[in-house]
Amino acid sequence: MRDDVDSSPRRVLLVVFPGFQLLDATGPASALGGERARLGYRIEMVSSAGGLVESACGVCIESRRFAEALAEGPVDTMLVAGGERDALAAAISDADLRSALAEGAATAKRFGSVCSGVFLLAACGLIKGRRVATHWEAAADLARLFPDIEVDAEALFVRDGRLWTSAGVSTGIDMTLALVEEDHGAEIANLVAQRLVLYARRPGQQSQFSPLLKAQRRADAPFQALIAWMRDNLSEPLDAPRLASKAGLSERSFYRRFTEAMGEPPARHVERLRLDAARVLLEKPLSLKEIAAQVGFGSAARMTAAFERRLGVAPSLYRQLHARPAADAPRFKRGALRTPQVQRSA
Repeated sequence: MRDDVDSSPRRVLLVVFPGFQLLDATGPASALGGERARLGYRIEMVSSAGGLVESACGVCIESRRFAEALAEGPVDTMLVAGGERDALAAAISDADLRSALAEGAATAKRFGSVCSGVFLLAACGLIKGRRVATHWEAAADLARLFPDIEVDAEALFVRDGRLWTSAGVSTGIDMTLALVEEDHGAEIANLVAQRLVLYARRPGQQSQFSPLLKAQRRADAPFQALIAWMRDNLSEPLDAPRLASKAGLSERSFYRRFTEAMGEPPARHVERLRLDAARVLLEKPLSLKEIAAQVGFGSAARMTAAFERRLGVAPSLYRQLHARPAADAPRFKRGALRTPQVQRSA
């Protein structure tokens, strides 16, 4: 054994079932396991009966029997993968799985889910009165079926005490990096993100809905071109009269048609675009005043107000969360990950 390996690794149980979403399990496993010797995580795929478990895409994963893994000793983190409706229904009907989930949720230091895995926790009565995230397509059903929980339909991930829940598929990686940060600090979490070649670390408060993806998915042809132009001219005034003229519509018709196509008024969408651009610029050595001018907020104060209102975090804190180590910053070193534990909330 190498002398920089944690002799008491944190055990992480990733719960799978027939028909589970593969990336819901392998995303967090990759984030935690890429440097597992130094990060100190012991990752175990577990299922009700153990053995090979086939995912929704047909790839099979070897797993341990869930109850056996729980009996082996303390668990640091338990995360439940998601799946499609029929797979979830079958998992919920598995009495052994429900029993193991209840035990894991009660004894693990942290527990939670990725994507629709939250339905399993809710069906077992393990998250009553808690605030949770899930994939935006499933949020309405989750709120309807389980009115005793608070569903955040936009957040990438949500932490409520020991409970961690994330939105769809790739957001499980964002949430896992937040777990790494809690254990080892922001610098180490950022290094792990770099190893995964992620574009950026995304905080839980960030919306699931990228303004550009929304435009590509929902807007008709005139507005796709308009939004591309808006993105390239954020520093200019983007008021309704100018945008209506650019779209070749009367102001009244433009407002109505844009709102119908995009699901929000033009001014709100402009703010989304500006926030999206500002988040990218915050990773560069620019002042808040310079960034605000480049993306059209006009002042750092206005940009800060928009960040806090829409993302729940100030630009300065967002910059700290997403700060990239300098090119000559030290990489993982022997013993570097043995940092004091961040106190977990109850």
